[in-house]
Amino acid sequence: MAYYSIAERLKNAWNAFASRDPTPGSFSYGMGYSMRPDRRRLTRGNDRSIVTAIYNRIAIDVAAVSIKHVRLNDEGRYIEDIDSGLNNCLSVEANIDQTGRGFIQDLVLSMLDEGVVAAVPIDTTLNPYVTGSYDIQTMRVGKITEWMPEYIRTNIYNDRTGRHEDLTVPKRTVAILENPLYAVMNEPNSTLQRLIRKLNLLDTIDEQTGAGKLDLIIQLPYVIKTDARKKQAEARRQDIEMQLASSKYGIAYTDGTERITQLNRSVDNQLLTQVETLTSTLYGQLGITEEVMKGTADEKTMLNYYNRTIEPILSAITDEFIRKFLTKTARSQHQSIKFFKDPFKLVPINNIADIADKFTRNEIMTPNEIRQVVGMKPSDDMAADELRNRNINQAGGEMPMDEGMMPEDEYTEEGTYPEEEYEEEPENPMDLPISAIS
Repeated sequence: MAYYSIAERLKNAWNAFASRDPTPGSFSYGMGYSMRPDRRRLTRGNDRSIVTAIYNRIAIDVAAVSIKHVRLNDEGRYIEDIDSGLNNCLSVEANIDQTGRGFIQDLVLSMLDEGVVAAVPIDTTLNPYVTGSYDIQTMRVGKITEWMPEYIRTNIYNDRTGRHEDLTVPKRTVAILENPLYAVMNEPNSTLQRLIRKLNLLDTIDEQTGAGKLDLIIQLPYVIKTDARKKQAEARRQDIEMQLASSKYGIAYTDGTERITQLNRSVDNQLLTQVETLTSTLYGQLGITEEVMKGTADEKTMLNYYNRTIEPILSAITDEFIRKFLTKTARSQHQSIKFFKDPFKLVPINNIADIADKFTRNEIMTPNEIRQVVGMKPSDDMAADELRNRNINQAGGEMPMDEGMMPEDEYTEEGTYPEEEYEEEPENPMDLPISAIS
């Protein structure tokens, strides 16, 4: 941390509340809203049913998977991340209003709701209409309002004017993403749309039931056929309504010849049973269970959910991004867009030690990478960054030698010691020199 003197602190100090606003009339902040204008609003009544929870759950789970602009080797394996504007949009900041994760969540939520959406580059380093060798700086999600042979018209939020504006763009410069589950979720007679209609009917019936109506039938003691009798019956009905409305306890009186019948039970149309059946069918077709929605699913259930629901959406996004945002030259340089799912998110803490041992023993992860997974600082030991099995001797290491044992290169081919290193032992100790005997 840099050290500043007291004079420098007083000179350069700044406070958000102490700073003054620009002079009125000399500066404009732009249009203002009480709610966030770029936020996605669901359509066709999806915001008034349980479908919103399904959309939001899928969008959150897709956005939790990392999508990166990477470089591959000749075998198609991941080598490193590429420091590009596109990678920055996918991982850090997509635009002035959204992070990379928020952009993906908005993209998936819009795709599930609309069926087809467009990921439109807004700021680029070069003109995308002229060259394909440009880098994307910002991106936004656009609603497709019109289709043409080589162009589409999209409705996009313009963060410079604060309005949603229509923009006509070539298809080759934008990523057009169609919901892989379109037949189940967005077709007019799909399971999800039928469920939405049934839920809307159920909501209508609930509103009628809770409207405070008594549902009474009054039988008058005369035949109502003429206009005069109808006016008399209408006046009688209004009189009873006035009595019930003005009474403290809701009590009214009638003539002894009149009969009142209360319809306190509606006709059973099996609507609730149909909603439950459609909900169960939809969960099965989407690969979602009630445990997934509640957050109590086990590892096998979550694996099935990721493989059947999340993976097709991620593949649709990455494939379209590769096709539209990476040129043939970039793909020939082994550039690609991949998604990476964290395998430790669903692992209980009790199993981390066993998994860490297997990953390090089979030379899949280093100890420092394991320490990062569990939230610990990396070790300064250089051996902690080595990818090797620590249960056996390191490859190329030397075996320890016993004391008095000579190195292997000192042996002859016959397995005996060299003769020049040893003298013949005399047969009689008396033959030794006098100095040796002393």
